[in-house]
Amino acid sequence: MPRYSEERKAAVLKKLLPPMNRTVVSVSAEEGISDVTLYSWLKQCRQKGMPVPGNRNTGEDWSPEAKLAVVIETAAMSEAELGAYCREKGLYPELVQRWKEACLQGAGMQTDQEKAAQKQQRESRKTIKNLKTEVRRKDRALAETTSLLVLSKKLEALYGEDPDNEDN
Repeated sequence: MPRYSEERKAAVLKKLLPPMNRTVVSVSAEEGISDVTLYSWLKQCRQKGMPVPGNRNTGEDWSPEAKLAVVIETAAMSEAELGAYCREKGLYPELVQRWKEACLQGAGMQTDQEKAAQKQQRESRKTIKNLKTEVRRKDRALAETTSLLVLSKKLEALYGEDPDNEDN
């Protein structure tokens, strides 16, 4: 059983997968690779969630990247072209439409999340500014209190008695 390099395998799969979508029989004859091997490679692609022609599953087990690729591929297609594309892939046009809506909803959620993050950032900056102002005010008050305490100690040392205690 011959072994094929990953590069060769990728080149052959490129002919089988979209956008070329050539038949297994034609690629097998052209490349000299058995059709059983090619079907095995397609099965592996299908298991990875890649869009594979003739894949008659519901499409729900496809990877998010594959779903996005289908949405992008079909974005500019007419209804007839979309129908042909879906028959080729084993999908339903309604499923592709749901994927498109999910992509748009995801993009909208990302925008909402960005706006919320910006609002939170503004609020955080405002809170930080207020806290810094409060710290400066308290630092000044502490410095003033410290100065008064130092002066009080110096006065006590100068007169040798507590200035508040004037009973003598």
